[in-house]
Amino acid sequence: MQNTQLIPLLPDLASFILIVEEGSFTAAAKKLDVTPSALSKLVTRLEKALSIKLFERSTRTLLITRSGQKVYDQAVIMLNAAKQAVELSLSDHSEIQGTLTIAAPEAFLNSVVQPHVLPFLNLYPKVKLQLRVADGEIDLLRDNIDVAFMLTDTPDERLILKELGKTNLVLCASPDYIEQRGMPEHPSELVQHDCLYLAENDHDHIWRFIKGDEVHSVSVTGRYAVNHSQMRLTGVKNGLGIGILHDFVIADALEQGDVVPVLSDWTLRSNYHGFIAMQYAQTRYMPARLRVFIDYVCEHLIQRLA
Repeated sequence: MQNTQLIPLLPDLASFILIVEEGSFTAAAKKLDVTPSALSKLVTRLEKALSIKLFERSTRTLLITRSGQKVYDQAVIMLNAAKQAVELSLSDHSEIQGTLTIAAPEAFLNSVVQPHVLPFLNLYPKVKLQLRVADGEIDLLRDNIDVAFMLTDTPDERLILKELGKTNLVLCASPDYIEQRGMPEHPSELVQHDCLYLAENDHDHIWRFIKGDEVHSVSVTGRYAVNHSQMRLTGVKNGLGIGILHDFVIADALEQGDVVPVLSDWTLRSNYHGFIAMQYAQTRYMPARLRVFIDYVCEHLIQRLA
């Protein structure tokens, strides 16, 4: 498609994004101050120009098609690039300002990112940070996120990746608990102990261990399960059992002797281990506030997490 053919479609694609995000013609029409029928005609025009069907429509539902989802994903990239171009044209390049939206898993956000928030904001007083806890799947393009931190072995291939370090899951318990209940020597012995797990899904109580060629799964039980890392750590410190936590969460507690490692010669496997990835969208027009944040993270976190 030539640029002369593409340019008239750009406003329609922007409206299409809003229809998808609002979930109906009526809701999107209110935000655009137009009629729902006008948006319906717009979609029909766009479908004809693209030679694909964007929605499955009925009197009650509006469902995006598989082809429509692909168009939406690319249109969001287009809209974000337009936003960045506008920001560049309006900004004073001598002054770093604006809003950054940062997403990360709760444990990482609280233990690693949060201590650096105030120093960063003090360094750049006209930058605003919006922090989002995101323990599940993160979609930067859909959720309008500038930077996402992920604990994974499978980063999003559509995004730029900076590897900050590795993270492992660690079992730990309080010294008092171990003194009273004993130190397990093999994963199979965990069935005799109280264990603290996430309780996010039906499989969180099944812990999988690897040592060399040996693989072992254990179904654990306990009096206390919580999907908040600091609450789980507090439970471990207070002798409620053996807990599963990230290494960066328990580093200080280990150093201070509040907890001791358990089965440290085994490796725990889960969805939340692997390398610590910082990801952001690829763009030719990166706002200065995003560049300084990325540089700040690389300077202050890579050495700590490596």
